Amino acid sequence: MGLSGKPNTKRRSAVILIAVAAFIALITVLAQYGVLNQYIQSVIMAIGINIIFASSLNIVNGYMGEFSCGHAGFMAVGAYSSSMLSIILFTENPYLGSPLLPPGSAIALFPFVILAGGVAASFAGLLVAIPSFKTRDDYLAIITIAANYIIMTTINNLEVVGASRGLMGMKGAITAMNGIVALPWVLLWIMLFVVLCVFAIYRLMNSVLGKGISAIRYDEISAEIMSVDTNKMKLLAFMFSSGLAGVGGGLFAHMLNFINPASFNILKSTEGMVMVYLGGMGSLSGSVLSAVLFSFLLEALRPLQILKWVVIPLLLILLMQFRPEGLMGNKELPYFWTRLVKLFRKMRAGRAFAGPLKGDGK
Repeated sequence: MGLSGKPNTKRRSAVILIAVAAFIALITVLAQYGVLNQYIQSVIMAIGINIIFASSLNIVNGYMGEFSCGHAGFMAVGAYSSSMLSIILFTENPYLGSPLLPPGSAIALFPFVILAGGVAASFAGLLVAIPSFKTRDDYLAIITIAANYIIMTTINNLEVVGASRGLMGMKGAITAMNGIVALPWVLLWIMLFVVLCVFAIYRLMNSVLGKGISAIRYDEISAEIMSVDTNKMKLLAFMFSSGLAGVGGGLFAHMLNFINPASFNILKSTEGMVMVYLGGMGSLSGSVLSAVLFSFLLEALRPLQILKWVVIPLLLILLMQFRPEGLMGNKELPYFWTRLVKLFRKMRAGRAFAGPLKGDGK
């Protein structure tokens, strides 16, 4: 306990960090020795990418209270930017012939390749953020849908990235890393970036800047009166959200070793919105929980093929009818944990009080 009576936050953070590191190490070891087969690994990786995708969209749709419907477009920018950089730097390619750098350097530079895709996506988000200064609600939804289609159409007509045929060859970087140390590198990088992205969102939304972003959700005019630079907050939220989506896109591309524009169409954006509203707008814990549940749901509905896109929108309709605030509302896990602990203590206190009364009646 500190002087204020609050738990030692540094100690708690250290415990959480150690637990997360131990979990990542355990999953890596289990995957390395074949305890987790390729299918289970692919499900874990899909969950991780969905966590990044849903959490990033929640910044705009949840914390800021806007309505973005084209988030998959930013994921596409990150995926193609990271893929092109990875191919040019670490593999034999049709652009430069030999790789620009020694393939073995991928083990150290791969995180920067993924982050470069995030930076490219954040600049794409900037182009959406500027018209958002004057628009809200349905108008912003139309702008983001248009941005999604513009990005898809542009990629469809760019021969340098394979146009509608798609792009592949990203596996070369993973092969180069395996040549140095044989590990399930894609799984490991996805888990590390999930932790990094969730931590970055948590730090942002609990900072002064994050409070300014949240103020827009409640009342933009009141926020401006209280000296919040709403244009700056929108710019920050859109760029940060788009950048994280681009990081998820880069990881997605290296997981599949193949991408095409159809991978990032409006259905992919719909998946992100379903996860955000399922978990609860403005809840980081809700986005993580809904990404896990939604990923398992997709796997369970895989035998239905195209019919799953009847079931998933139906799920969203039922959610809006019976639980419009989502599973977590705008609360986080510590809120529910605190209430559970208080309830448990009351139950124990009740039993302790009832015990002697029952004994006195003998």
